[in-house]
Amino acid sequence: MGDTMFKPQSLFIDESEAVAQTAAVSQPLASRMRPRQLEDFVGQEHLLGEGKSLGEAIRKGLPHSMILWGPPGVGKTTLARLVAQTSGGQFESLSAVLSGVKDIRAAVERAQDLRKINGRSTILFVDEVHRFNKSQQDAFLPHVEDGTLIFIGATTENPSFELNNALLSRARVYVLKSLDDDALVGVIDAALADTKRGLGTRRIELAEPQKRRLAMAADGDARKVLNLLEIAVDLGDERDSVLHIDTDVIEQVLQGSARRFDKGGDSFYEQISALHKAVRGSSPDGALYWLVRMLDGGCDPLYVARRLVRMASEDVGNADPRALQMALSAWDAQTRLGSPEGELVIAQAVIYLACAPKSNAVYSAYNQARTDVQSGPSLEVPAHLRNAPTALMQSLEYGAEYRYSHDEPGAYSAGENYFPPQLQDTRYYFPTENGLEQKIREKLDYLRERDRSSPRQRYPVAGGNAAGRKNKGQI
Repeated sequence: MGDTMFKPQSLFIDESEAVAQTAAVSQPLASRMRPRQLEDFVGQEHLLGEGKSLGEAIRKGLPHSMILWGPPGVGKTTLARLVAQTSGGQFESLSAVLSGVKDIRAAVERAQDLRKINGRSTILFVDEVHRFNKSQQDAFLPHVEDGTLIFIGATTENPSFELNNALLSRARVYVLKSLDDDALVGVIDAALADTKRGLGTRRIELAEPQKRRLAMAADGDARKVLNLLEIAVDLGDERDSVLHIDTDVIEQVLQGSARRFDKGGDSFYEQISALHKAVRGSSPDGALYWLVRMLDGGCDPLYVARRLVRMASEDVGNADPRALQMALSAWDAQTRLGSPEGELVIAQAVIYLACAPKSNAVYSAYNQARTDVQSGPSLEVPAHLRNAPTALMQSLEYGAEYRYSHDEPGAYSAGENYFPPQLQDTRYYFPTENGLEQKIREKLDYLRERDRSSPRQRYPVAGGNAAGRKNKGQI
C-alpha cells in the first residue's frame, strides 16, 4: 500500500522476530497490517477467488508479468510482494516517482547477476509505472523477453493510455477495485484484534456506527481507513484501562481528513447522486442545495463540472442541445477563474440543466446500439457504403449505386439504407415529445414515410423482425 523501497525478499521470508518487533513499534499501522499471506488479503475476489487466474497463480507460485491497475489503497503493492513470496523469487522494488534510468540499470544488473548464480528470475515491482516515459518503459522489454525479469507494474491510471503497447503485450492487466464499506470494516476489525502487528494488546471500544463512518470516509482505501483508525486511537479517551472512541473523536478525525462528509454525515457519493437526481427531476432548488453542500464539504468544483457534462447528455440530450454547451462552458469557466468565482458559473449550469426539458433518448439509443455491437457478429459494411479510391476497389463495386443525398430532393435519399441487410429495420433513437426533440421526432417520422413510399428502396424485401424488437415498448 504505497511503499516504494524494500529489502529484497528478506522482508517476507527470513525476517527475524526482533526485526518484526522493531517494525511493529516504528511503522504506521497501515504498514504493519499489510497482509503477509493471500488468506489475509481483503477484497478483489474477482481476481483472487477460487478458480480465478491471479489467485491460482499466486497460490501455485507461478509468477508472470502483470500490470495492477486500481485506485490507491486496494493492495497493488501487497499483491506484488505476495507473488514474490509464494514463488520464492528475488523481490526488487522501484518507484517511478523517485527512480530514473540509473536505478533501472542497477536493478537489471542485480537481476542478471542473480540469474547467472542460480538461474532464478527477479520479480521487479514498479510503483506508479505510468510516471515512466516511453524510453524508461522500453528499458525493461528485453529483460522481460529473456526471462531475467518478471515485471509487475502498479498504476492508478488507465494502462491503455499511459503504458507502451510493447510493455502491455508482455504483461497481463488486472483491474483492482475500491474496497466496499463491509471490507473496510473488516480491515478495522482485523487491526483491532491483531495482538502482534495491530492494536489487539489494547482494550479499545469502537462501536459499529463509528467503524462505518471511518470506512465511508476512507472511500475504498484500506490504507486510509487504517490511518484514520490510528488517529482515532491517538485522540481517544482512556478510562478504566479502556480506550473509548466516541462520535466526537470520529468527528475530529474526519475534520482532519479530506472532508468527505458534511455535518450531517452524508457521504460524498450520496451527495453527487442527490445532485444528479435533482437535476433529472427538474428541481433547480434541490439541485442547487446539493451543489452547495458538496462545495462546502470540500468537493473539487471541477469534479462537479465534469459530472454536469454527463448529466447534460444523459438526461437532457437533444431535448435541449444547449445544455451540453452550458455544462462545457461552466467547466471552462471554473478552469479559467478558479474558486470561488467559477463556482457561480457551475451554479448557473446546474439551474439551467434542472430547468431544461428532459430526454434520455440518446442515452438509451447509445446503450442499445452498444449492446447489439457487443453481442452480435461483425457485419460487413455494405458495398454501396464503402469508399472506392482505387481502380481495384471500383472493380469490386465498392461505392456502386451510392446515392449522393445532396443531389436528391430535399437533400434526402428516400429509400436508402445505411445498415447491413441483417439490421435494415433496426431503430435505436426514439425522440421524445419534449423540447427540441419534438421537432426531431416530427422530421424523422416524415423521412420514414418518404422511405416507405419510395420506389427506390435499398432492401425491398423486409428482413427479420428487428424493427419489432427495437420498437417494443416505444412510442
